[in-house]
Amino acid sequence: MPFEHGLSAYDVLTNNQIHEKFLCGTQGGMRRSLRTNTLVIVSDPTKSLYEDQWIGDVFHYTGMGKCGDQSLDFAQNKTLYHSNTNGVTVYLFEVYEKGKYTFRGPVKLIDTPYQQEQLGEDKVLRNVWIFPLKLVNSSASQPIPESSIRKIQEAREKIAQQLSDEDLLARAKSSSGKASKRTASTTVYERDEFIAELAKRNARGICQLCDQSAPFVDKKNKPYLEVHHIIWLSKGGNDSIENTVALCPNCHRKMHALNLDVDVQKLRNKVSFSLNPLNPRRN
Repeated sequence: MPFEHGLSAYDVLTNNQIHEKFLCGTQGGMRRSLRTNTLVIVSDPTKSLYEDQWIGDVFHYTGMGKCGDQSLDFAQNKTLYHSNTNGVTVYLFEVYEKGKYTFRGPVKLIDTPYQQEQLGEDKVLRNVWIFPLKLVNSSASQPIPESSIRKIQEAREKIAQQLSDEDLLARAKSSSGKASKRTASTTVYERDEFIAELAKRNARGICQLCDQSAPFVDKKNKPYLEVHHIIWLSKGGNDSIENTVALCPNCHRKMHALNLDVDVQKLRNKVSFSLNPLNPRRN
């Protein structure tokens, strides 16, 4: 069923088409149009700055402002904050693949915005505002293709791999620890790729359970290890530095098949050791 502006959920537009439909700008993640009395918000995980995430059917959207603490009185943060009373209709687009904007539909602010620490464009931690949003039309909440989620994860992996050790650690530490979860053909947990990459670097090519070298190197000449959450996400574990390790494929399967208490404790000890700043990193 089409929404206003002749669009239906999951229609894919170009940047210029968004401009033509809503008479808004072509830059930024929050685009106000006075002529159509709309606010277009774009969530683009293929870029490295903002940390938006779905938790169930609630979308936690990061406000406007690239450096320094964000303000609810600043620009379109103020528009979104008052969107339930100012008459502005808010529309959400998501980017699953670079340059392609997927229309999700109108969204509504369902709770009071809250603050969270994230890295700014200047790589300094700052306080940002997170807006809890929900799709107005339940028909727009249909499962998205798993292929779209994989594309997002691949894009985030590339960003994480390009960061220095210092920037990666800062980015991982700023994570909320809550795994992004949405419904595809099955429930899919979207892990934080910055935390995953940090776990692999901390392992230095050695499985953190069996203490053996990775079984092979991948096409990028990196030791092949798999990321594992000590307490599984599906059982309430956090997607955090303290709960994430890197294992060889055999040990990874062992943990999912047996999950022995002795192995769980060993992995917890390994993480505690690697996070202790007094412990030198292995060469």
